[in-house]
Amino acid sequence: MAALTSKQLEELNRAVHDFLANNGYNDAATAFAREADLPAADDDATPQKYTAILEKKWTSVVRLQRKILDLESKLAQMQAEVNNGPIRPNKSSADVLPRAPARHELAGHRSPITTVIFHPAYPVLASASEDATIKLWDYESGEFEQTLKGHTKSVTNIAFEPKGALLASCSSDLTIKLWDVANDYKNTKTLFGHDHTVSSVVFLSNQLLASASRDKSIKLWDLTNGYCIKTWTGHDDWVRQLAVSEDAKYLASCSNDQSALIWEVSTGEIKADLRGHEHVIECVAFVPVAAYPFIRELVGAKKPVTGAGDAPGQYVVTGCRDKEIKLWDHATSQCLHTFRGHDNWVRSLVFHPSGKFLLSASDDKTVRCWDLKTGRCAKSLDAHGHFVQTVAWSNVSPVVATGSVDLTVKVWDCK
Repeated sequence: MAALTSKQLEELNRAVHDFLANNGYNDAATAFAREADLPAADDDATPQKYTAILEKKWTSVVRLQRKILDLESKLAQMQAEVNNGPIRPNKSSADVLPRAPARHELAGHRSPITTVIFHPAYPVLASASEDATIKLWDYESGEFEQTLKGHTKSVTNIAFEPKGALLASCSSDLTIKLWDVANDYKNTKTLFGHDHTVSSVVFLSNQLLASASRDKSIKLWDLTNGYCIKTWTGHDDWVRQLAVSEDAKYLASCSNDQSALIWEVSTGEIKADLRGHEHVIECVAFVPVAAYPFIRELVGAKKPVTGAGDAPGQYVVTGCRDKEIKLWDHATSQCLHTFRGHDNWVRSLVFHPSGKFLLSASDDKTVRCWDLKTGRCAKSLDAHGHFVQTVAWSNVSPVVATGSVDLTVKVWDCK
């Protein structure tokens, strides 16, 4: 007991007493309370936090032990690869695409899934839902880890800070919440300022967050104090989604007003106004630099002079309710290519880590994989039995996750 502080010792004693008393060990509970110098039953106002805490801690320890064993096994495998050379797959990592059947089908949400994202370093998948919760899953084992509660209405979007230290969430309850990953995802800040549903959040750095809202505005937040430091207005309707360029120099936004805007973060100036869709633009994403050679081949552009044209943020893609995906040149605001093939609204876009493919999720219940060299659909995956609202690609493992109105999250192996 020397390792415990007096407060920790008191908490342990109360937890043990609660366990004994609530599981029928009444004589033992009475004797323990007397020897541990706990208040008599009539005088004891044990806080709610001690209720069933021993059981919760025990299950947490068992889960962590299992994870440690899994990690030790992976470490041994990696050490063997270091010693003997890696086992080379038959296919190039640039060519692997998600394939059926799904590795895991994760159920637990009570309303449609709005967003799925992978942690940038850990084998953790986070899912947000209209049921006002966020759930965390171990995507390798398929095990549920925990539920984050705090929002009072639909959680519309979530995002991890680039190094994974924070999780941000936004909601129809008009708030943005920050969750501390290292501290068991404790809610550390709640940001107020939008006048309507907050529909998207993205990290510009570990201390700067951008949010978009149905109130037609985009706000920038200083996370050191939780204050809104800038408000940008440029759209005429609901701002649906935000995306940030790899160097965090530019922010892209899309809206119900059928436009997408490119903003310079340092000045708040609109650098491009992208128009050509015929319906609400649901999603927007910057093309990663890794995809530039494939884009140039697609549109017949020459390779730029060394040092020019390879800066992040040059190209943007948008997905729309008109069933189309458009590729845009930031500098000229011109549409370079239109990807056609979906039979319903396009809801979510994500790039293959190699830059060779673009994945799109749609209300036609499919995920399509587009070859950026040719502009053609290389593969169509019948992903869910209902609208597919979101798709994410892990940068840690060759897996893809999807979320649907059918209340499930699916994890797909890429082989």
